[in-house]
Amino acid sequence: MPENNNGILENRLRDLAERSYNQNIFTFSSFLSLGEQDAYFKLERELSYASPKLIGGYENAERVVVRFGSPEALGYEADTPIRCIHITPLLEKFADKLSHRDFLGALMNLGIERDVLGDIKAGEKECYLFCLDSIADFICENLDKVKHTNVKCTVVTEKEDFPEEVPEELVIQVSSARTDSIISKVYNLSRSDSLNLFREGKVFINGRLCENNSKQVSIGDVVNARGYGKFKLASEPSLTRKGRLSIAVMVYR
Repeated sequence: MPENNNGILENRLRDLAERSYNQNIFTFSSFLSLGEQDAYFKLERELSYASPKLIGGYENAERVVVRFGSPEALGYEADTPIRCIHITPLLEKFADKLSHRDFLGALMNLGIERDVLGDIKAGEKECYLFCLDSIADFICENLDKVKHTNVKCTVVTEKEDFPEEVPEELVIQVSSARTDSIISKVYNLSRSDSLNLFREGKVFINGRLCENNSKQVSIGDVVNARGYGKFKLASEPSLTRKGRLSIAVMVYR
């Protein structure tokens, strides 16, 4: 994100925090990308007086909203301003295979701004879209085609209706618990390709930009490599007989 845009975001977050604290209300940002979340984390201590919390609609969401205000301090719980929409083909038999890009493109063609849209969990012919509640009705009323496929939109009202994201467990062996070594092994990348991800600012650990390719990762850390996906370290490294480290990771495809 350009530096001037980060400045605008920082001022917006400060304003939301101040309004929440002074007026004793919950306030919410729009959806933040990983780059924007990194800008937020640099302000996190400054904004801590307003009890900020990141929410994305489901656990380990990539795009998240910042909520200011806490139920403990305000004495009530706020409705989360995030809705989940299930987008499915009208006639599955004749539906195209649809990708994340296809769904996002169809939404952009409606003139919708990216910051009101959260994660898009795309399957082969359907997707679950997270969005701000302010745009949910508009999407349901106007999104009727993705690529060449006629679709329908249904707001998911019960949490149980959203399929649980099941990661793939992968056990890898690396020479060290460095971030670049683990990324290379998980995504079968060469060392140079892995290093390029750091140079291009595409690696995030727990939502924070990571520019140090030798940074050691720990159990529970979530690593996102833009363009490849994300994974979570599920176990502490253990030493093999050959002196390498064996690590279990949960890979989200």
